[in-house]
Amino acid sequence: MYDVVVVGAGVTGAFIARELSKYRLSILVIDKESDVAMGTSKANSAIVHAGYDAVPGTLKALLNIRGNKMMKRISEELDVSFKMTGSLVVCFSKDGIFELEELKIRGFKNGVEDLEIIGADRLREMEPNISPNAVVALYAPSAGIICPYELTLHAMENAVENGAELKLECELSGISYDREVFRLETTKGVIECRYLVNAAGLYSDTVAEMAGDHSFRINPRKGEYVLLDKIYGSFVNRVIFQLPTDKGKGVLVTPTVDGNLLVGPNAEDIDDKTDTSTTSRGLSEVINVARLSVPSLDTRGIITSFAGLRATGSTGDFIIGPSPVNNKLIHAAGIESPGLTAAPAIGEMVADVLKKNGLKLEDKPDYCPYIEKYTPSRKMSESQWNEAVKKDPAHGRIVCRCEKITEADIVASIRRTIGARNVDAVKRRTRAGMGRCQGGFCSPRVVEILSKELGIPFEEVTKSGGKSVFLLKKTK
Repeated sequence: MYDVVVVGAGVTGAFIARELSKYRLSILVIDKESDVAMGTSKANSAIVHAGYDAVPGTLKALLNIRGNKMMKRISEELDVSFKMTGSLVVCFSKDGIFELEELKIRGFKNGVEDLEIIGADRLREMEPNISPNAVVALYAPSAGIICPYELTLHAMENAVENGAELKLECELSGISYDREVFRLETTKGVIECRYLVNAAGLYSDTVAEMAGDHSFRINPRKGEYVLLDKIYGSFVNRVIFQLPTDKGKGVLVTPTVDGNLLVGPNAEDIDDKTDTSTTSRGLSEVINVARLSVPSLDTRGIITSFAGLRATGSTGDFIIGPSPVNNKLIHAAGIESPGLTAAPAIGEMVADVLKKNGLKLEDKPDYCPYIEKYTPSRKMSESQWNEAVKKDPAHGRIVCRCEKITEADIVASIRRTIGARNVDAVKRRTRAGMGRCQGGFCSPRVVEILSKELGIPFEEVTKSGGKSVFLLKKTK
């Protein structure tokens, strides 16, 4: 019997669990995937939004602003890569200045500080590669970039280290409620709890329906991206947006915290919640629209492409609060952009909603907000690296040449509180396989290290869990 079960191990579920782990509660997070951050949280624009876009008074606006103000502290506590680069919304016609003024006014109403509309000369000083057709821009210094899966993983690890439990590959199939207890049917048996938090992302409407709640729908919206090699990472200095549309903030060009250049996404409403395929049409659209902002964008630098799905809710806003059918079922649904930015604030809000609906929140005196820091080889100075090699020779064995990832880094990722159990999980934790060759050199070595550390044969090591094996066992 748990006090609270959280369904969903994305960034929203992770920060809800972390917030609840401050209190004397028994908490369990369940997710059907083999790792945390396997949905929207691993495939998005990785932007910490300033907060000028959301309609004033909405949860998106309120929680965006709160989350933005929290992010610097959060990144320090959780040892997460974060840079406050600022952002620009670029306009290519003087007529568009009226829309920029509206965004600026909206931002001030939301509480965004230091918004400024700048002219072409200053814009080109800030961004030398910007289009010559750009005439004016809205500058938001408080926007930034972050690593989304690192943020999710470290928040969840911090929650677990403070007493929460995590069950992966634990799919929910049914919910019943009797005598003030939820009974959850899962692939890992029956789980009981007093309060249930629905943070299931794209499937949050499915979870709600299991409990008899049909008050909202989640519609998947696909966005495709291209990622360019690190030699293009300084091509822009800030997040470059164009004027937003009714489908989102549009195609952006941005540096990443790891030094690459990210371009995307487009926006396509689809029906299939599993369709993360990319298309030549979609990627061409992304590149062509991005070139309106940065005409010299060089497609020869593209090293990979991917697509993510946004959980677009039918209400037009975040859906956070008790279910109309049971006030002990709390929804945190429809968390699309700016959900990544808002996640720490969503955690606070959900804890407050639970308290208002009868959950006793008693402070835990030994709660620790910090995660143990680990410095990967790629971030070490030469002297630090030499010292590390003296202590552990595995620091001197390079596995991923593109990203300078060592055997020691990979072993550490497997031995973490929430350790890597497959090749993609190692990739997200260490960046092994994220470089120019996209794992062409290092994957066999990563398989070998996983086999050794997990004590399993090579042919049982998977790419991303399930049946995604690399090697087939020889049969007679």
